[in-house]
Amino acid sequence: MPQETTALTKTTQHEALTGADAERLAAALAESPDATVFVNGTAVRLPPAATASVLDLLGRLAAGEAVVLSTAERWLNTSQAARLAGVSNTYMRNLTDAGTIPVEYRGSHRRIKPTDVAAWVAARDAAREATHRAAGADDPGDAPA
Repeated sequence: MPQETTALTKTTQHEALTGADAERLAAALAESPDATVFVNGTAVRLPPAATASVLDLLGRLAAGEAVVLSTAERWLNTSQAARLAGVSNTYMRNLTDAGTIPVEYRGSHRRIKPTDVAAWVAARDAAREATHRAAGADDPGDAPA
């Protein structure tokens, strides 16, 4: 199975099943949506998220499709993270240098998870909203009459 690993992703490619193998798999999938697998001789019932993924993969193989798997976790460079957060590149670098947003280095290049950027944006927005609410509560002009 060909495998490609870069600084940002890991990808594997799987060839389509032969006609007979695809037919056998399609028939088994049609009988039951059970996704119990055997790992090292032990039966393991998969949790719902894994079941959906495995059944999707098996369904594609049963349809005679070749499949490429890749990690879902994406990494951003500083410019991409800054654009996602709506801040300047310099400010994003300052946030990573201060440890406010976690960063990993690939050589000398910063790599940032989109989920970490989204969490920082959500926290920033919540803090802004709390500040606005507090300022509004102190302003008698906004109080109901």
